[in-house]
Amino acid sequence: MTGRTTGHITRRASGRTAGNSCDVLIVGGGPCGLLLAALLARRGVDVVVLERRRAPSARSRAIGLHPPALEALRAVGLDEAAVAEGAAIAVGEARGRGRRLGEVTFERAWPQRPYVLSLPQSRTEALLEERLAELAPAALHRGVEVTGLDADGGDVTLTARRAAPRGAAGEAGPVRWRARAVVGADGSRSMLRDLAGIRARRTTYPDTYLMGDFADPGADGRARIHLEPDGVVESFPLPGAVRRWVAHTGTAPSARTPADLAAVVRRRTGAQIDPGTNTMISAFGVGRRTARRMVEGRVVLIGDAAHEVSPIGGQGMTLGWLDALALAPLLEDAVHRELRCPLQQAPGFRELERARLRSARAAGRLAHLNTALGRPLPLPLARARDLLLRGLLRTPLRHGLARAYSMRRRSGIRAQALPPGSLPPG
Repeated sequence: MTGRTTGHITRRASGRTAGNSCDVLIVGGGPCGLLLAALLARRGVDVVVLERRRAPSARSRAIGLHPPALEALRAVGLDEAAVAEGAAIAVGEARGRGRRLGEVTFERAWPQRPYVLSLPQSRTEALLEERLAELAPAALHRGVEVTGLDADGGDVTLTARRAAPRGAAGEAGPVRWRARAVVGADGSRSMLRDLAGIRARRTTYPDTYLMGDFADPGADGRARIHLEPDGVVESFPLPGAVRRWVAHTGTAPSARTPADLAAVVRRRTGAQIDPGTNTMISAFGVGRRTARRMVEGRVVLIGDAAHEVSPIGGQGMTLGWLDALALAPLLEDAVHRELRCPLQQAPGFRELERARLRSARAAGRLAHLNTALGRPLPLPLARARDLLLRGLLRTPLRHGLARAYSMRRRSGIRAQALPPGSLPPG
């Protein structure tokens, strides 16, 4: 699409490259790429997914599946499987300085699914990969890293580097793929976004966090947010009597280990967690990145490649799935009608870009508020915050919070959800 990119492909595309083609090529085999691939395969679109990782990650990572996410899974016949494996969080409780401030429930926001489902991303990806294998057995290609992109008429050509099999020396060599359209689902540091020449605006916050999963013998199914003067502590149930703990660690954290996190939790909340039961520990910072465009030529960005939001609030994966739900019918139409124009000129793509970036900005504002509320505060200000939140949670405004945190307003799901029995056979 640019002279730099085209020249890059010319240098990489030697006589050793192999030729492949498909209707839609998806770069990135995480949850967004796998869901979009399954949606397209159900619609009869020839789809291929290129994933840089050789094998799936076993880390729990993102865990929150909001009701719109379950509707997205229903579109590929996986919602009941996810519910069977996950832990339903029906109540979110706010606490401060040892006192209960109030709670939020979801029965008014989502009467049919009045909960947020907790399921490790590793299991979510496994369910999607299995479903894609049923629909399009040869669609997923692992160990393939994209290195170049070029436009040629109404098609796009990608150059990629295929890793050699384990135990073999060197690389297996370059490979070229030609597709009617290419989708970047390759995360916040998207290579495809860079190759397509799409700029992104990045905001970095000073806040850092430590997150870990620990045994939870007294599991009660509630999420808890402890708004403490020294910084927020959040906890969420996971399947199998496990609980995730997340603690704000300031701007220059020294806490890195399970024992560090257990000590922070005990000091701020009084809760006792056993470091010896830890199965995942991760220190991270937060930021926000929004692409200036989602559609450029025959390239479309979705998920974190298009709009990374702070993980505080856990809405990023659901946002990406809603991108995929909205995009799948547009790609199907473009492919089946053999449209050769840039996709931003095809019906629906500009509207999709505007709507999805608007939703991402709203989610980003909420994540920004979550981050600000969780920062350390002097005791007088912490008391004022507690008083304000306690009052708010005693009014009908708590139902508005439930809609915001369960993504009711940003889902557009009523127009996208499929009625029972409407799925085509897979």
